[in-house]
Amino acid sequence: MSSPIPDPIAAGLAAGWQVIDAASLQSDRTLEADVVIIGSGAGGGITAELLARAGLTVLIVEEGGLKSSKDFKMREADAYPALYQESAARKTRDKAINILQGRTVGGSTTVNWTSSFRAPPATLAHWQSHHGLAGYTVAAMAPWFEMVERRLHVGDWPAPPNENNDLLRRGARQLGIPTAAIRRNVNGCWNLGYCGMGCPTNAKQSMLVTTIPAALQLGARLLTHARAERFVLQGERIASLQVTALDVAGQAPTGTRLTLLAKHFVLAGGAINSPALLLRSNAPDPHKLLGRRTFLHPTVISAALFTQRVDAHAGAPQTIYSDHFLGVEPIDGAIGYKLEAPPLHPLLMATTMGGFGDEHAQTMRQFPHVHGLLALLRDGFHEEASGGAVGLDGHGNAVLDYPLTPFVWDGVRRALLSMAEIQFAAGARSVYPVHEMARHYTSWAQARQAIDGLPYRALLARVVSAHVMGGCAMSDDARLGVCDAQGRYRGLANLSVHDGSLFPTSIGANPQLSIYALAARLASSLAQALTGKAAPGFGTEKEAEA
Repeated sequence: MSSPIPDPIAAGLAAGWQVIDAASLQSDRTLEADVVIIGSGAGGGITAELLARAGLTVLIVEEGGLKSSKDFKMREADAYPALYQESAARKTRDKAINILQGRTVGGSTTVNWTSSFRAPPATLAHWQSHHGLAGYTVAAMAPWFEMVERRLHVGDWPAPPNENNDLLRRGARQLGIPTAAIRRNVNGCWNLGYCGMGCPTNAKQSMLVTTIPAALQLGARLLTHARAERFVLQGERIASLQVTALDVAGQAPTGTRLTLLAKHFVLAGGAINSPALLLRSNAPDPHKLLGRRTFLHPTVISAALFTQRVDAHAGAPQTIYSDHFLGVEPIDGAIGYKLEAPPLHPLLMATTMGGFGDEHAQTMRQFPHVHGLLALLRDGFHEEASGGAVGLDGHGNAVLDYPLTPFVWDGVRRALLSMAEIQFAAGARSVYPVHEMARHYTSWAQARQAIDGLPYRALLARVVSAHVMGGCAMSDDARLGVCDAQGRYRGLANLSVHDGSLFPTSIGANPQLSIYALAARLASSLAQALTGKAAPGFGTEKEAEA
């Protein structure tokens, strides 16, 4: 077993990093920088380091708190309230879809499961032909993927898959369905399996331990427990960002307010919060695109019981996948889906599984023997899967409406069938599609008949998401995107967007690596525009880790 990597947060704070916890401020304050970055996740973190390396003064604004490995105790009850939006219970307006998003320094990169995929060529080709992004070719993006993969140690995972993932591999092989290994952004991983609760060994190469420390080392400042409320606009420019200080729990306003001034603002709050901030700010939106076409990779789950222990909580969480069902139909045909095996932990499993009372309790008693598969549905490529819309409630909070159409429900049904067949092929004693009217089925024939006959409606089939994309789409065509292909917001000369909200469709794969590469491309272009000098890149690996 590797030794723990030294905690860069503790070392950096001791060395004098400029970190301001807004919860501790006793009076209003005005802060100024060359660039203010709202959000410290995949887009914000990459942007912060690259702009700091270009010599710009950078201020990073984060609604959550600054945590480190000493705070990550591998306990769900601690992690979800501290590290996730709405305690890992954020939902669509009708409560039909549960959404997991990070809310802490590092954003979702601090709590994701490390799965690292480049944007699929078919996705990029669709963007070129349908969304006015001629410059987003595989060849054009390759150097940016290579750049961030080096920076974040993205590579093949050498350890054998845990039983949870290997069951996907074995079952698919029995049916002639191809699978492959998932690359991971880790360095010295202990193979614990608790990535979703923050990495206790600093092995996961999240923004928390890579780009944010690098930016702070270069003189950037970090403002935590700070909720970005609205931009104050003056003509076609942002004059300031108004920020509310939150208490140490990150929940209640303290009454202290901050005004942030900058030559340029970068919005990287994620594909629900970024559109919401712009909506609260009455940002220009002549074509009524803001917040529209928000995508989720609607995800459905199939549980199975095996005679042997699966221990789906232990070991690297996702290491095997299959894209077979993304290629069965054309990309703009019947909705396709990616198959993966998620880690299972008691609290998340208990709140996700269907059933009530004794039936639910019986499933939980067999926890060590439960296997899980999930299917990520690729939304955004067909008019009947055009995503949802971010709006505001009466208090100005973000709310996502996401209609689940018959077209999407057909994909749900087919995905549940595919997963059940694979689980039985792997030797499952029973399979339980996570649907309120489903049961534990003991044969593939029984499951197939039942799954085909289930009613598919909101709140019956359990739908979740950890991948929120779109809502601030980029395009060379102003009729298709509120941002141009460089991430610059149309109508506001000193605003860029650098997060997954730029995607004009879903990716069709776990999006973190695509956001990293996109942000690196956009931040390098922005650095050059702001300084008049060539963008510096990340430097050598040794320099990046210093």
